[in-house]
Amino acid sequence: MARRAGDGHGRWITSRARPCSGRLRSPSVLRVFVLQRQQGPMDKQSKVAESSWENLLRIFTVPEAPGSTLNRLDRDISANLAGFLQEHIVAEENDLVRIERDFNDTEIPEAPVFVSDQTRFLLDKVVAQSVHTASPSFVGHMTSALPYFMIPLSKIMIALNQNLVKTETSKAFTPLERQVLGMLHRLIYGRSDAFYDHWLHHSGERLGAFCSGGTVANITALWAARNRAFGPDGEFPGIGRGGVFAAMRHYDCEGAAVLVSERGHYSLSKAADVLGIGRDQMVAVETDGHNRVRPDALIAKLKRLERQRIRPFALVGIAGTTETGNIDPLESLADIAAERGIHFHVDAAWGGPTLFSDRYRPRLAGIERADSVTIDAHKQLYVPMGAGMVLFREPSALGSIEHHAQYIIRQGSKDLGSTTLEGSRPGMAMLVQSALKIIGRQGYAMLIDNGIQLARRFADRLMALDDFELITEPELNILTYRWAPADVQALLGEADSALRQRINDLLNRMTQSIQKVQRERGKAFVSRTRLTPEHYGGQAITVFRVVLANPLTTDQVLRELVEEQQQIAGENLDRDDFAELKQLLDTGSGEAWSDERRYHGTKRPG
Repeated sequence: MARRAGDGHGRWITSRARPCSGRLRSPSVLRVFVLQRQQGPMDKQSKVAESSWENLLRIFTVPEAPGSTLNRLDRDISANLAGFLQEHIVAEENDLVRIERDFNDTEIPEAPVFVSDQTRFLLDKVVAQSVHTASPSFVGHMTSALPYFMIPLSKIMIALNQNLVKTETSKAFTPLERQVLGMLHRLIYGRSDAFYDHWLHHSGERLGAFCSGGTVANITALWAARNRAFGPDGEFPGIGRGGVFAAMRHYDCEGAAVLVSERGHYSLSKAADVLGIGRDQMVAVETDGHNRVRPDALIAKLKRLERQRIRPFALVGIAGTTETGNIDPLESLADIAAERGIHFHVDAAWGGPTLFSDRYRPRLAGIERADSVTIDAHKQLYVPMGAGMVLFREPSALGSIEHHAQYIIRQGSKDLGSTTLEGSRPGMAMLVQSALKIIGRQGYAMLIDNGIQLARRFADRLMALDDFELITEPELNILTYRWAPADVQALLGEADSALRQRINDLLNRMTQSIQKVQRERGKAFVSRTRLTPEHYGGQAITVFRVVLANPLTTDQVLRELVEEQQQIAGENLDRDDFAELKQLLDTGSGEAWSDERRYHGTKRPG
């Protein structure tokens, strides 16, 4: 039997789903026209759903009956989300190939099925095999628990089904979205009341754009930067109309480039592809031992581009790298961008909400000088997936990507779709505004402070253990570490490059194995990535990655997570990789390893 989340042990996925037994007795919304069908010699009868115009209209107008399966699930989720997840999500990981078998049929059914039958399918085949991202011990990715109020508010948003591309299909949602953009703009830039009174609902300008996430937000920022750098000039209509080749000819350059830390998010590479400059022109700049971009290396890259006659039009700083949570020296980057007339964009999809914290806000010093900033609301603003924003320091910046049509987003209208990459969009701003008002600045500050302080305590805990090596210190609330007993670390410190590589290869395989086994057992989840630490001569190592944004995660949850990793390591001491590591230790230290000797805290089972 699978273990349950929320049973006092911080387990990240939950009990094995109980399949629905028997025929669901509640009538379906699509009751339609019901036939009776003979089923074998026992003359058992069952209801069969068929389509009719009258009953098709019912699914648009008649809600589920109070006792129906769907209605019952709705009540369960609203009353006790944690209990619903605990009841229905399977703990042990199922092989994806097996799950795929339930989704092999590509035929759209001619006849309908009852809502109750489809609900049962979703419970058994989709919900049961989903990931319990809200669990306190799911600490491997940037997806966390949601406030309970998001569930009923999301239902309102879906029921209204507003389309934010134009005011004719959104009305109050348009000024609401503008207000949210203004609230985040003020958080970053802190302009005067007069500034926001003038620009917040201005018909010709916008303070930013809502997007489905950080990827589209980053693309939007660089799109605007490209169009401004290669804008209209004399008879040249600008890159937006004339295209990349014409722009390069007119501005007499061999290409265009964007510079970013080597720890930059992969969405930036997508942006380079989409904008037509080529992925190779997303120039990765070397980082220091703290995974922050090196200003000296940045200047060297700029000089190289100048010699190649490639024109840089944007510089991207990272406020919270995806892998390690580090922050680039934003003040220095702002100076370099200003000196060279380059658009300065800050990808603060993860770290942006740190601005709520009076204690940790100084770590983002310089972000207020950025020309544009990306923030993901579905990360540390705690709203459901599908909400990102890009804010621009100057309201005129988005004018470079403005588009109009005769039937919508007309010239001079307040339609938001004229400056967004996406057309039709849901009213996610309603959920962001609700979170900002219900949680408030003080609430967000407490959430941010808690995550950063929890990460610091966890890092201290890891450093006190003999079995683990802390790889990256937490600057925000992300850290990385790996299984590496103290004796192994000591040997690494003395080894030459070849031996160090051999040991790291062994540790990489063992770290990967521990992470995989822990994930499959379903009690806790950490992700893994590969880094190239300076103190190992840039050799690639595999590390555990922990993200601590869930307010339900505690020190005890993390303690149990590490104990399980120690246990998994102990269960694998007889594997070839462990035997080879033992041999290297014997050779390197001259000490014999008996069967009873432990890798410090890593005990043999039994």
